[in-house]
Amino acid sequence: MDRFEDLIREAEAAPVGSWDFTWLDGRAVEERPTWRYFDLVVDRIRGVDALLEVQAGSGTMIGHLSSTPALSVATEAYPPSVALAAPRLRAAGVHLLVTSQQIQTLPFADTSFDLVISRHPVEVWWPEIARVLRPGGTYLAQHVGPDSLRSLGERLAGPCPERSARHPDVERRAAEDAGLRVHRMDMERPRTVFCDIGAIVYFLRLVPWMVPDFSVSSHREGLHALHRTIVRQGCFETSACRVLVEATRPS
Repeated sequence: MDRFEDLIREAEAAPVGSWDFTWLDGRAVEERPTWRYFDLVVDRIRGVDALLEVQAGSGTMIGHLSSTPALSVATEAYPPSVALAAPRLRAAGVHLLVTSQQIQTLPFADTSFDLVISRHPVEVWWPEIARVLRPGGTYLAQHVGPDSLRSLGERLAGPCPERSARHPDVERRAAEDAGLRVHRMDMERPRTVFCDIGAIVYFLRLVPWMVPDFSVSSHREGLHALHRTIVRQGCFETSACRVLVEATRPS
């Protein structure tokens, strides 16, 4: 078990101060959904005058666009992510506004943006998104769908209840209740692979809600079992869940 202990120690020592998955490069792979969200955004910003990304994280989405509209704004609330996003977005000519983690309010006037984007928002503020969109404007986002990586959570925490709040039917109703017209609510389950137990430990440190009260000490037996599975099979494979959302504010 020396290899197990080495991988655990390495993963526990790795910094997780921001929403950054680069430590997992070469150790975990999540296939991209077939719709290629970033490419959709690149195509959609043509002709857009005002762009907003909500819950932009460390700014890797909007910050990597080769060109942006004259008015391009991002919001983020998590301080470590803000620290990473600020220089990246400043260099890209994107304004960054720090928002509250508790108050679900976007600090913009009504009908401010032609296009609002978001990749994997923690919560979707449907009324606020509808409010800041211009008539005819679009919300184009990729959400985390229901039961993403469910089998990983169940290997460590036992049977999990279905996360119905993330179901496309639930989100469709919430969008429509906010006054938006939903055009797409497509769901896919991309293959996700973890190549060593350290990758799993690091990932769960980044997303602790996946396994409530996760710690190496309290889940050591389950981690041992997962490690044995990876040694035997070469990896641990599960499925993420992603939902492509496209909705417009009626003209």
